[in-house]
Amino acid sequence: MGDVKVNNTAASLLEAVFPQYCLLCQLRSFSPLPLCADCFAHLQGNDHACGRCALPLAATAAGLCSQCSAQPPAFDSVIAPLVYEPHIALLISRWKFQRERRLTRLLALLWLTWVIPPTDRDLLLPVPLHWRRLLWRGFNQAALLGLAIRNREPQLASVPLRNRILQRRRATPAQASLNARQRGANLQTAFRVGADVRGLRVAVIDDVMTTGATADAIARSLKAAGAADVQFWCLARTPAPGS
Repeated sequence: MGDVKVNNTAASLLEAVFPQYCLLCQLRSFSPLPLCADCFAHLQGNDHACGRCALPLAATAAGLCSQCSAQPPAFDSVIAPLVYEPHIALLISRWKFQRERRLTRLLALLWLTWVIPPTDRDLLLPVPLHWRRLLWRGFNQAALLGLAIRNREPQLASVPLRNRILQRRRATPAQASLNARQRGANLQTAFRVGADVRGLRVAVIDDVMTTGATADAIARSLKAAGAADVQFWCLARTPAPGS
């Protein structure tokens, strides 16, 4: 308890000297993080979701979405605690496209606020970027997020995080510019596994899951290499079109 009080006091003093302002409303956050309590409350939890792909479902729905029921994906499950709506979208956009790496800590803490990380994983893998996109952006956001989550969660301290096992073999057009069918075709043979993952329970880390095409392609590669279970950890999941 003494350490907690010291840490809280230090955080309060730091915030008083160097006040943070909320990235969403621009008002003082009164927190060591750039997000105020009111804007935090507007983030939408993904409370009713498909048990396989985490697609947001109606409040009365349960089980699997129609797509996963008809054609189960290669991955086993998805943890995506937030619905991808304008508030979280703005934070993620500034993090990725305006290269605000300082937001990694905030986003990792948001994930850990909603999620109790599974303790059964043998390996953590970030979704890789092609080297051209990595050079343009300057960092792999999935790798930063995975490291921040792992460093803040004692239960994950012994789970290795490896950046080079999962590799992107070729550059592909940005998924956001494609429809669902094009996304699947775009990712065929895009990934390879560069190490022995036989029998391992893998968590693959990404920022947002949209159609699940990237996750499916990665899971197929990992399963083909012998992985026993492939789970995806994401910040947010996009709703179905028109919902």
